Amino acid sequence: MGNNTAPNSSFTLIKALSEANACELIETHISWLLLTGQYAYKIKKPVNFGFLDFSTLEKRRFCCHEELRLNRRLAADLYLEVVPITGTPEQPQLGGTGIAIEYAVKMTRFPSGQLLSEYARLGQLNATEIDQLADSVSGFHQTIERTDENSPYGDSINIKHWFDENFEHIRPLLFDDAQKQQLQHIKQWADSEGPHLTDLMQRRKLHGYVRECHGDLHLGNMTVINGKIILFDCIEFNPMLRWVDVISEVAFLFIDLLHFGYDRYAYRFLNRYLQHTGDYQGLALLRYYLVYRALVRAKVSLLRMAQQQGNDNAAKQALDEYATFADLAERFTRHCRPVLFITHGYSGSGKSTIASQLAEKIGAFQIRSDIERKRLFGYQALMQTGSDIDDGLYTQEASLQTYQHLKELAKTVLEAGFPAIIDAAFLKSEQRNLFQQLADDCGVSFHIITFQASDQELCRRIRQRQNDASEATVSVLRHQQQSAQPLSEQEQPAVIEINTENDDALENVLLNFDRYLQ
Repeated sequence: MGNNTAPNSSFTLIKALSEANACELIETHISWLLLTGQYAYKIKKPVNFGFLDFSTLEKRRFCCHEELRLNRRLAADLYLEVVPITGTPEQPQLGGTGIAIEYAVKMTRFPSGQLLSEYARLGQLNATEIDQLADSVSGFHQTIERTDENSPYGDSINIKHWFDENFEHIRPLLFDDAQKQQLQHIKQWADSEGPHLTDLMQRRKLHGYVRECHGDLHLGNMTVINGKIILFDCIEFNPMLRWVDVISEVAFLFIDLLHFGYDRYAYRFLNRYLQHTGDYQGLALLRYYLVYRALVRAKVSLLRMAQQQGNDNAAKQALDEYATFADLAERFTRHCRPVLFITHGYSGSGKSTIASQLAEKIGAFQIRSDIERKRLFGYQALMQTGSDIDDGLYTQEASLQTYQHLKELAKTVLEAGFPAIIDAAFLKSEQRNLFQQLADDCGVSFHIITFQASDQELCRRIRQRQNDASEATVSVLRHQQQSAQPLSEQEQPAVIEINTENDDALENVLLNFDRYLQ
């Protein structure tokens, strides 16, 4: 495996650079970071950990250029150039002429205290930042390079290898019997679940969902600069760890949000991401990747604990963090019975707004008909199609296709083991019956959330809409009111009524909505 200890010349070099340039020095297990007033210089340690090999100068040079290439996709203003270090270890020169004895990635320094992980620890993350994050990650995933069938990346056998590696690293570091039993339970689940997912993993690779991702997408690698979230520090040292299924990448961030206690924001992020990408098929792999990503973070916590000799407080903190991630891994091995909700109401009744809040609260996936109708017919969510009543995207045939498509997406969510909220008007009895039958076929409970507001309020909301997928007008509302088929007596037991003009009633419904999952 090679030498995991940096030679004395490296320590001499770093010490000389730090003193000569009056730098602040930060050290990790794989690199040194020299901080000057305006810039930061990242120098890779000459180490070989198997999954990471910086043991030769040429390998470090290559990885410096890879770090620059990969991170410029997301943070071009931060990652400036690869700088040679010349001279001797005793008298080195950054960017000098002559033969390079080392290389550094030159970056622009960003303000301290602005990492999203720091925001999260202080309880200061907000919905606006989560929405911006979802927009950024979904946009990134849709533009990056995709693998092909001849590539070794994304094969189910490699995915299993990295999953199993977590157990190999974690098991020797556990001494508590309860934690050992918990780990064994998680491994049994993984060994049972993995083979059922092999074919899907291979199909997703063939269909282009394995892409050159960030690779280390957690809140500690995100910062806010001038109000904009910037993602940095992609994995450059091992392509196997960044060429992954996009749903594996979002699972990493999802787990990190849960780790900080932001459960609602985790579902807010993923709902918005899926509404942008339409990748609901990936939910069939989500639980597997959530367990995998939680174990990765658990492993790192234990490895950090093992390095804290003589520092009992730091070791305890690392062990506590391990327990948090192990509990998260175990959480997603448990089967939960999903539930199917459909909305019901006129345009402007608040369906999408409240459905979004409910999805966050109960850990459900909200599928919006306004978005999926446009996606089905080749339009972006916010594009105006010029369709009118019984015209374009809103003919009877187009609506039938849309509701059939929504049914397939709902089935995908339910079979993945998550609650689904299908956000559409559902003003026709046959539309509602279609989903009642789906619930029966899937063996899940079925609820109709009916939204109510005064006619005056409906009109006001429709007129004030901006930047929304809905193209409904007051004329559309009038058509809905004339043609709607009321809920039948047989449907009443499934109905949950929400008056969206009554704040107290709405808050009470939101607070007590969990009971519908039981």
